[in-house]
Formats: sequence, C-alpha cells, structure tokens
Amino acid sequence: MLDAKDVGWGASGRNGGQVNPMLPVERPEHLRKAVGDVYFERLAEVSLNSAEELFELVRRYGIACDARQNGWLRVDHCPAARDTARKAAKAWNAFGAGFEFVDGAELRRRTRSPAYDTGVLSAKGGAIQPLSLARGLADAARKAGARIFRNAPVSTAERTGSRWKLSTDRGQILAQSVVLATNGYTDGLIPGLARSILPVYPIQIATDALSDEEIGTILPEGHTISDTKRMIMYARRGPGNQAVFGGIGFRRPFGGLGGRRWLLQDVARIFPSLRRVAWRYFWGGRIALTADRIPHLHEPAPGVIAGLGYNGRGVAMSLVMGRVLAERLLGAGLETLPFPISPIRPFAFRGTQRAGSSLAMSWMRMRDTLEMR
Repeated sequence: MLDAKDVGWGASGRNGGQVNPMLPVERPEHLRKAVGDVYFERLAEVSLNSAEELFELVRRYGIACDARQNGWLRVDHCPAARDTARKAAKAWNAFGAGFEFVDGAELRRRTRSPAYDTGVLSAKGGAIQPLSLARGLADAARKAGARIFRNAPVSTAERTGSRWKLSTDRGQILAQSVVLATNGYTDGLIPGLARSILPVYPIQIATDALSDEEIGTILPEGHTISDTKRMIMYARRGPGNQAVFGGIGFRRPFGGLGGRRWLLQDVARIFPSLRRVAWRYFWGGRIALTADRIPHLHEPAPGVIAGLGYNGRGVAMSLVMGRVLAERLLGAGLETLPFPISPIRPFAFRGTQRAGSSLAMSWMRMRDTLEMR
C-alpha cells in the first residue's frame, strides 16, 4: 500500500466517528432509478447492513477503537423534514431497515436536547474512534502480510506490458493490479476521476474528558445523533465523557477550514449544558459526494479498479467497498457485486460549486434557520 501521507491522515481518521447504516438516498425508488433493478436489491441490502459488517470486522480483528453499537438518532429540524423522513423510513422498512419513530418526551429523554421533537432511530447504528479504527485496520493488514509505505504519493501510473509501473519520489513498483482508494483526496493520477466527485469538508470540535457535571446528561444511552438540516449537525458522547460535535465547514480562500463559529452556535442551542465547556480541538477532513449520492465502482483501464464517493456514509460504506474491491480482484463476477461498474463521468458544475461553496452554505444555513423557526 502506498499512502500519500500517513495511515488515517485523511478523512478515514478525521471523520465524525458515526456508523450510520444507510445511504443518503431518500427513498428506495430513487436508488432503484440510479442503479437499476439488478443492483438495487444488492446495494440496499449491503448498505442497510453496513454497520453490522463494520462492527463484526472490529470484533474479528480485535481492533481497539471504542466501538459501540447503541443506535443512531436522526432528528427532524422542522415539520416538513419530519414528514419527509417518516415517509422515507416507512419505505425503507419494507426492505428490512428496522427504523423506529421517536417523539416528544421519549426523544428528549434519549437526547437531553430541547431542540427537537421528533426523529427516527436506527438501532443498528453506532460509533467508533475513527483514527483508532484506521490504525487498527492497518495493523491487521500488516499481520496478514501487507507492506504499507507512508508518505509515498504516486506521481505517475503507466502501463508496461501486462503490468502497471507506479512511480513515487522514493522508487517504483510494478504491479499486476492497482486499487485506487482516494475518495475526497483523489487527484489527477487517473484522468477524469477527480472531476467525478465533489469534495466537501466536514468539521468537528471536541472537548477533553469532562466530569459528569460538566457533560451533563446528553445522549445518556450512548446514541449518536444527527439532524435533517441542509447544514447537518452530528454529535456523539465518547466513553470517557468526551463530547464531539460536528457539521459542514468550508475551505478558506487562502487555506484552512472555516465554520467553527457555526458549530459553537449550534451546540449551544442543541445542548445548552455544553455552552460553557472548553472545546479544545478543531479539525476536519475531506469527503466525496457523487451526483447520484451513491458510491461508485470504476474500472478505468485493464488492471485498475477504483471505489469512491461515500457521500458522508464512509465510515461503514468504505469498508463495504474495500471488501468488494478485494472480491473483484480475486475474480468475482459482475453478477455477484453489489455496486455496478460505471463509467467515469464529470460532476456537473463542479468548478462553480467549489468556487461558491461558502456563499452557498451561508444561504443553506439561513434557510435551515428560517425553517426551524
């Protein structure tokens, strides 16, 4: 494995740690339209069971990453969002999603937040410590015989006879097959691949371990939480009483990530008991959106395979994709894969959306605020 930085340096180690077992596709018919009848059943099944697959992998390899499967609450920011979410949950339940509706006092008991009245519970959901998971997977790979080269970005990939020559500033490797697992950090190594996804920048703030008095009673049963806003919020309570709160940020014109002020405003509204705690840490990663909001599997050249575009569900779905990539390299036929192999297509208006992202996010945040009122 040639890693451009270090294990977990990218979004694999910088995400919000939420294990959410569902693609961000509103209704089953939308997924069916995107992938067709043949792949719909397979992709629906693996996505709805993706959290189970992750937690089983953690148990199998004994990865110490604070894994806990206490459920995921997706709460509604306004009545219109509630109606949409409930129709979607009922539709997905027909395929085994197992979503439950939670309202009023029961929801407030589970969240200890005054900000929401309704939500949907996925009992299969949970949380992990993301960097520990990435490092644990790397250790398991090394024990199985893998060699991992850190700080070794690939500058060129050239076909040489029946093999590929991968060049880095530290040397070259000849390979029969090449797997690209670059997601939001995809560059120009394979023509067109970077333009097929839209990079987005989730950000998080976190505290040190808090006393019981400081953290209060938020999320007392260990649920993770996110909401239905366009500018989504998400949060979890760590095993050591560490509070982690996240949302969507933006890339500043001259470097760095913006949006921390938004998080501080939101956390004070959603969890008033955390208004005065010290948020010691701020970080973000880079995820990848696809136009149809489903992960993409590509084979752009003989011996080259790529999987990317997890649309904010990468903690679980990237591991599903990893398994599928391995199975494909070992000879699995198309009739067994849950993802269709699709051509690389550009994300429409990608450049415009990237250039205007901070302005668009301000507009979405204003719309969310008006709806909540």
